[in-house]
Amino acid sequence: MQEPDVIKRIKQLCQVRSWSYYRLAKESGITYSTLNTLLRKTYCPAVPTLCRICDGFGITLEQFFSDEENPFSVSQEQKAHLIRWEQLSEKDKALADAYIQALLDSKKK
Repeated sequence: MQEPDVIKRIKQLCQVRSWSYYRLAKESGITYSTLNTLLRKTYCPAVPTLCRICDGFGITLEQFFSDEENPFSVSQEQKAHLIRWEQLSEKDKALADAYIQALLDSKKK
């Protein structure tokens, strides 16, 4: 990032994850009204608040301010899933993907 635009970055990370601001508030432990005020009035959050937002996203402050297009970190559990994923046939990958999507869709209801 050339000049840190914290609010723009928060919005970008929500968009990349297809997260609502409500979800970010829930994941970061910040009240929705606080987050909404930050984003709507474009206030730059205090460092502790930004740290909580980064925790909600599952990234570090370094990753937040990184120029990298993919700021995601991969946990050990996620690495194990990726290893198993690579062992699946294309048909089984499609089935697993459909199952995951069905789980996500059921949460929206």
